[in-house]
Amino acid sequence: MALAAEGAPAAGGDSGMKAVIALAAGFGIAIAAFGGAMGQGKAIAAGLEGIARNPSAQNKIFIPMIVGLALIESLVIYALVIAFVL
Repeated sequence: MALAAEGAPAAGGDSGMKAVIALAAGFGIAIAAFGGAMGQGKAIAAGLEGIARNPSAQNKIFIPMIVGLALIESLVIYALVIAFVL
């Protein structure tokens, strides 16, 4: 009986752990979104600066820039998926 009484508070502590996991997942996705937005902003700024300096190179800059933005965004989506799995 003494062991059963000690086990009951441990089961109630599970909701606290779920709250911590939810909070950590929220912070994780927030950090990923912030980092992704900063990376995308810098990539677009560099791409547009390159196009402004040499307008004839637009086709050589634009497509790789879009691919790079897609890869940056995929990392944010992976963080979102991991947050949902937790």
